[in-house]
Amino acid sequence: MVNEEAYDCDALVVGSGCAGLSAAVTAGHHGLKVLVVEKEPRFGGTTARSGGWLWIPGTSLAKAWGIEESPDQAKTYLRHEAGNNFDAARVDAFLTEGPKAVDFFTTSTAVRFDMPLTFPDYHAEAPGGAQGGRSMVTRPFDAHELGDALKDLGSPLPELTVFGMMLGSGKEIVHFMRATRSLTSAAYVAKRLSKHAIDVMRNGRGMTLTNGNALAGRLAKSAFDLMIPLWLNSPVRELIVKNGVVRGAIVVREGRTIRVNAKRGVVLACGGFPHDVARRQKMFSHAPTGKEHYSPGPTGNTGDGLRLAESAGGRIDDSLPNAAAWVPVSVTTRKDGSKGVMPHFIDRAKPGVIAVMRDGRRFANEGNSYHDFVQAMIKAAKPGDEIAAHLICDHETLRKYGLGCVPPRPMPLGHHLKNGYLKRGATLTELAAQAGIDGKALEATVAEFNSTAAEGRDPAFGKGSRAYNRYQGDALHGPNPCIAPIQRGPFYAIKMVIGDLGTYAGIRTDANARALDADGQPIAGLYAAGNDMASIMGGNYPGAGITLGPALTFGYIAGKHIAGVAAEQRGSSNPSS
Repeated sequence: MVNEEAYDCDALVVGSGCAGLSAAVTAGHHGLKVLVVEKEPRFGGTTARSGGWLWIPGTSLAKAWGIEESPDQAKTYLRHEAGNNFDAARVDAFLTEGPKAVDFFTTSTAVRFDMPLTFPDYHAEAPGGAQGGRSMVTRPFDAHELGDALKDLGSPLPELTVFGMMLGSGKEIVHFMRATRSLTSAAYVAKRLSKHAIDVMRNGRGMTLTNGNALAGRLAKSAFDLMIPLWLNSPVRELIVKNGVVRGAIVVREGRTIRVNAKRGVVLACGGFPHDVARRQKMFSHAPTGKEHYSPGPTGNTGDGLRLAESAGGRIDDSLPNAAAWVPVSVTTRKDGSKGVMPHFIDRAKPGVIAVMRDGRRFANEGNSYHDFVQAMIKAAKPGDEIAAHLICDHETLRKYGLGCVPPRPMPLGHHLKNGYLKRGATLTELAAQAGIDGKALEATVAEFNSTAAEGRDPAFGKGSRAYNRYQGDALHGPNPCIAPIQRGPFYAIKMVIGDLGTYAGIRTDANARALDADGQPIAGLYAAGNDMASIMGGNYPGAGITLGPALTFGYIAGKHIAGVAAEQRGSSNPSS
């Protein structure tokens, strides 16, 4: 092509989320010339919007707490979770290399993590499950460290911020929820809000990055420290394949077509396909037209990596029982008129909150993981009905804990009532009429729930009976941190539909993160990680961080393999073999 430019490097990484930057930093650390390209105008991908938790068993962070576990325990758990979709080779690679990846990033880069002593697996009672030591969260990061690049960092979900301020997962959220009930929490919140206000006055924005925004920022800082260029607004048009070997890609940048020659290979980390309507239609049973799905992920995650892999002979694993990591979401209208998607992570577990379908009946343990909860929603829906559920609570519960986008007291409710996001009724019958729920059945459901709630019991679904339920409940409420009666009006409801935290169906890969062809053989020079790679979780959701943990790990594995480092453990060290 006459106007085509050329750019030479050792490794091309497509995508700037956790998996892509993990691969880039690892390869760069081992001396390779790396280029990262991102189709969006900002870097960070889904990672920048996420909670920033990573699930990796057996790390040095766990050992610092005195938590010692053999890889066999975690392997037992993953085998139980994945069932018939258990991939022993890739799970072994994850459990072996995950702790090494954490040590590498925490000792050689700007990445840092904190691990709570107790954060139970989502199915902690299952074989191999654990009460803690596997889920870690990214340590908050001073945005000043990014310099001018800060303006290019993807934003967190507005629905998960307070006055535009990112809240750290875990203890910080607890402080904000208890701000009106605890002097310690009130002091913490006042200090945090004051610092944020000062940052906004001085810098036009908050400068304490938390959660996934901190992870994206820390990984980007690590890449910039290695002088790795990151091209924004630079989509990949096609892969360059010569004699069956992937040798680079055609990239469009600022209206120019650039032939990126990647001597050692290409890593696909484009964020999966949560906004690819055609693939959703094919793989999401709840979305027959592909449009009955609401993802909080970046709209640019449209399956580019999967299509690129297929063009080079790669295959997509669509055999998993769940094609994505499901989460119930509510759709709100922001003050500027745009639509927001709010994931419901912890409000469902709070005492005084239940969930019902349109028929007014409960259908699940509300305190279970979001992924499990959505599967129960799907099973409970009547054929032909919209798959949706409503969270129900009374006034005291709403003001104490908040619900969805609605904050606890003393923040106002008016905006959410006015735009219809929050439904209110003086009685349960009136609320049911507002929300389109069977009123008589709702009254009966609440009466049945209340009959044992004061005793902290839930005979119907066992809310509060599992470690994860209790962790997300209110530890100061007894006798069950997840159960309280729904008593005095007005009563409230928020409608939930189905969303995702990332797609599971993805490119078939081996233990070295190499894309596989139809015969199960590695495609020379082509790697996949993150949500582009078929999940190792078998379609299940074992614990907090099971997307970012493997993303960091397999990005690290891909980066090492493409650099020819330590691959003797799992096959050839020649990335073109």
